[in-house]
Amino acid sequence: MNYLDRNEFNFEPSAKVVEAIKNFNPKDLCFYTRIYDEGKKSVISVRLSEIYGVPEERVLLGYGGEDILKNTVHYFLMNSPLKTILIPEFSWWYYNRIASECGGCYEMYPLHEKEDTFAYDVDEVIEYTNRIHPRMLLLASPNNPTGNSLTPDEIGKIMENIPSDTMVLIDEAYASFITTDTQYIAPLVDKFSNLIISRTLSKFYGLPGLRMGFGFIGKGHDQFISYINKYLGFNRFTEAVALAALDSDDHYRRVADEMEWDRQLFKKELGNLPGFKVYKSVANFILIKYPTRIKEALQKALKLEDCKIKFMSDKGLEDCLRITLGRKEQIQTVVDTILRVYNE
Repeated sequence: MNYLDRNEFNFEPSAKVVEAIKNFNPKDLCFYTRIYDEGKKSVISVRLSEIYGVPEERVLLGYGGEDILKNTVHYFLMNSPLKTILIPEFSWWYYNRIASECGGCYEMYPLHEKEDTFAYDVDEVIEYTNRIHPRMLLLASPNNPTGNSLTPDEIGKIMENIPSDTMVLIDEAYASFITTDTQYIAPLVDKFSNLIISRTLSKFYGLPGLRMGFGFIGKGHDQFISYINKYLGFNRFTEAVALAALDSDDHYRRVADEMEWDRQLFKKELGNLPGFKVYKSVANFILIKYPTRIKEALQKALKLEDCKIKFMSDKGLEDCLRITLGRKEQIQTVVDTILRVYNE
């Protein structure tokens, strides 16, 4: 089966990751990590501190980016009289469910369709945040499923102009696919105490099954850091594989660069057809508007090809497909299938 519906990884892991798995000593699982004796969370938080230039004590680790997201929303909504989180209009459905799990609520701010992309209106985000005064503001960059992102300058402008007691969580799960720039992260979390930036090994590093997420938080949140930390450390097998992945940027950058072929094929073959619009994406997926009259036939045809893609059901995106960018032969099959069904 070609799984192109959940933004997973259809390529090969790096050689270093494979080697780390093969060479892992099972006896290491018989003992807890001892790095806690040094006042550190994990060998991973130490390595991430070195890579991103953020002090180790303000590096967050979790069971995937989902875990960081869930712990953050639960903690800050439950420990405040303010119970609202502000989220993008078109975004991961899980954001609003997390809020409801802890007795919170959510409100949405708009994303705007502009030609072949969606975009945040930074001034509008600022206005919404000041008017609603939520406990949390969530920004996804790039956003799932629309594929648009924010620049560091835009993030800074938002942070400068919203209430300082609104915690801002930026979900950057897909941030590494287009840019290698991470230099903006340390200055932002140093300057703004109400900022959390969350990342993961699930997307760019292609290890969703490993369940390792990480993030960075501004100063002054020792109680939250204690809440999210694991007293007895983290999975030592996960740590070994994660270290290998973090040391394999060249491999995963080549994979990310290959995905541009996918984007261009969709644009070339579908972009000019009546009823279609191929949206610009800076993530490992692409959003495509399509004529819904072909939906049932397309679902059947893709099933025969052992391909799964995401038929969107979100309000306002019901006429869209979200397709994970995969290997060339997979994407060619999807494009050929769409064209065949469209022309029948």
